[in-house]
Amino acid sequence: MIEQTSVGGPETVPHVSVVIPARNEELCLAATIESVQAAVAATGLTGEIIVVDDASDDRTADIARGLGCSVVPVELHNIGAVRNAGAKQARGQWIVFLDADTLLPAGTLKAALRAMDDGAVGGGAWVTFDKRLGWFQRGLAWLFCLLWQRVRGWAAGCFIYCRRVDFEAVGGFDEQYFAAEERFLSEALMTRGKFVILKESVITSARKLRLFSTGKLLWIAVRTLCTGRHRIQQREGLEILYDAPREKSMSGQ
Repeated sequence: MIEQTSVGGPETVPHVSVVIPARNEELCLAATIESVQAAVAATGLTGEIIVVDDASDDRTADIARGLGCSVVPVELHNIGAVRNAGAKQARGQWIVFLDADTLLPAGTLKAALRAMDDGAVGGGAWVTFDKRLGWFQRGLAWLFCLLWQRVRGWAAGCFIYCRRVDFEAVGGFDEQYFAAEERFLSEALMTRGKFVILKESVITSARKLRLFSTGKLLWIAVRTLCTGRHRIQQREGLEILYDAPREKSMSGQ
């Protein structure tokens, strides 16, 4: 376990803060936290893990506390606002935002810290998915990541890193959006300096690709990538990003 410091406590200030928004993530959360602990330990730095529990009714908060994380309870149901709540408690000079169903390899965290040491204000990483996908779904997911990250240069929402000073300078995530909030944070950070999408990757669950039709997910992708901003300033039509059913076991992964 990484050296963990409590939010607001007198212990040594951590180098890196990892903020994990979570809502009913008891199935995935432990593996995610353990991957973060191993990644931070591999850097030789100290870190804190802040799990922002958005009104879960399962064991999410208990699992986080049991693994030594700080837990921030909220009832916001807006992903940008949830991440901002965690960032307000973060004390590290570097902040990483990681989804609760995403694994963080040590090499990816090291690359992010190197990028910021070299002057980057922040960035993201390439996204790989778990193995249980058909070739058509995998191709669509790859194409979306290509357009989002390589063409537009935006970070994927499951992994965003930044210097805390720059995050605070741009006002954090824009809470008027219920989707694509990582796009607008990416654009805001780009105004302050170099924004780097790493060649290293994180590993995220493809559960939505297993649980929903390809057509439904394509519509969500088009809405977040191509439509006007007003279309993502309301939760209606974006319910699968907030209240999607959870898989019952890890067998799908």
